[in-house]
Amino acid sequence: MIDLLLPFAISAAVTLLLVHSAHLHGAHSGDHDFSKPQKVHVVPVPRIGGLGIVLAMAAMVLWWRLVGEPDAFWTLLILLGCAAPAFLSGFIQDFTEAVTPRGRLLATAASAVAAFYWLDTGLVQTDIPGLDWVVGFTLGSLALTVLTVAGIANAINIIDGFNGLASMCVMLMLGAVAYVAFQAGDTLVGSLALAAIGAVAGFFLWNFPAGLIFLGDGGAYFIGFVLAELSLLLLKRNPEEVSPLFPLLVCIYPVFETLFSIYRRRFLRAKPPSLPDGIHLHSLIYRRLMRWAVGNRSAKALTRRNSMTSPYLWMLCSVPIIPAVLVWDNSVALSVFLGGFGVLYVALYWRIVRFKSPRWMRFPPTRPRWEATGDNRRT
Repeated sequence: MIDLLLPFAISAAVTLLLVHSAHLHGAHSGDHDFSKPQKVHVVPVPRIGGLGIVLAMAAMVLWWRLVGEPDAFWTLLILLGCAAPAFLSGFIQDFTEAVTPRGRLLATAASAVAAFYWLDTGLVQTDIPGLDWVVGFTLGSLALTVLTVAGIANAINIIDGFNGLASMCVMLMLGAVAYVAFQAGDTLVGSLALAAIGAVAGFFLWNFPAGLIFLGDGGAYFIGFVLAELSLLLLKRNPEEVSPLFPLLVCIYPVFETLFSIYRRRFLRAKPPSLPDGIHLHSLIYRRLMRWAVGNRSAKALTRRNSMTSPYLWMLCSVPIIPAVLVWDNSVALSVFLGGFGVLYVALYWRIVRFKSPRWMRFPPTRPRWEATGDNRRT
């Protein structure tokens, strides 16, 4: 339990300090640009929440050193060292707006290459026809591993648009990794995953629902990288027990969101995939399901609507995670659920984008009189 509570306490304390010291660093760390299509906040907010998560994980390195856990100590120390390029590229971007998306992606790829060699987390089996032959070669394994890690980290950054969205989804996914690790008897990966959950939870405490601080690119890339590497480490250490499709199903929501966004931008809208837009699934839910978005435009009301969007996506993220932890050793069943999630996501997206969202998702089900008349006062 200390593996969970200690990083939580440290992360919560550091994040609170960052919130209360915003008057000192807010001019540089605050998100002041409200013009981008994916932005939904209305007041400057510090976007360096990832710092508390990183420091909490670093504290666990010292803790495991003190209590005599050499495996956990060295593994986490190497993991943090490998994560440095991914985190720093995003953290510098949060302060300067000077690092391009390509630069951050290349830095994350560099982190993945470092982990491939120093943590030996290369993919050697996929249970996907054709890819198993590719990963049979060192270069093929390296290329697919880097693509996987960088892709997951970037996917977490893409869904980081609303209070509590990315952080809760990552905690749910890490929870699945921890559960299967302990089921497989791998206490090392299980303990590392618990520590990461605690660190992210400490940030979540101040991010949801009030939105007092954001993950930022540094935080999003860092927790995405940690999630990907712990998933690969689980597979590497337990190749006979855990299906290689298990981590893919666990992470399928942000991964599919990214792939679908690339397809939508490139082929449907004929725009560069790297160009930001405001019609991700989470953005559509915010704009088209929050019926009380008409009228009151105060910062408090907008923050509330922001936070009310996230639970919809938490549920969507949980849909593939539940079967993943039930059939984590069965590749055939996992592949069926992967296909099912793809159908569910596309069907849900196209219904919402056509203003035909399912009735159960509508909140409230009918518009109040004061909204229908355009009056901001309740009658």
